[in-house]
Amino acid sequence: MAQLLQLTLNGRARVDAVPDNLLLLYYLRELVGLTGTKTGCDGGECGACTVLIDDEPRLSCLMLAASVAGRRVDTVESLGEDGQLSAVQRGFHEKLGSQCGYCTPGFIMSSVGLLRRNPRPTDDEIRAALGGNICRCTGYVKIIEAVKHAIELHEAGVEP
Repeated sequence: MAQLLQLTLNGRARVDAVPDNLLLLYYLRELVGLTGTKTGCDGGECGACTVLIDDEPRLSCLMLAASVAGRRVDTVESLGEDGQLSAVQRGFHEKLGSQCGYCTPGFIMSSVGLLRRNPRPTDDEIRAALGGNICRCTGYVKIIEAVKHAIELHEAGVEP
């Protein structure tokens, strides 16, 4: 069976017919064409598929697309404005918070969710917020530095 899915995706109202069993991850990547959300483990273990649903980080590989009806979904493509990077994107770029980059969109969305809820998190709060994301290339030091730099940028007026 299929149903109509109405949602706000990256700030724009959208209506699509979706199969009842379609995962949000595949709705975003295959139906909508937003490939920034990555397929990692397909089991909710790695965080590569993290998106924000009503500003809360969620794993899109564990959610049915139909479950976000009437809600706001933001992907990494929603960040930045007029060609300018967001604070978190700049943090990851300027502090070398990514290596191969595959996990980066998930880390960025988890970080944005954190900063929207708590603009001045402690190091422990940053680590806890990113605990559901796995990077196989780094030791996480640069990722934490990237988020801390994003906090400084946000305090200077750059959107998370």
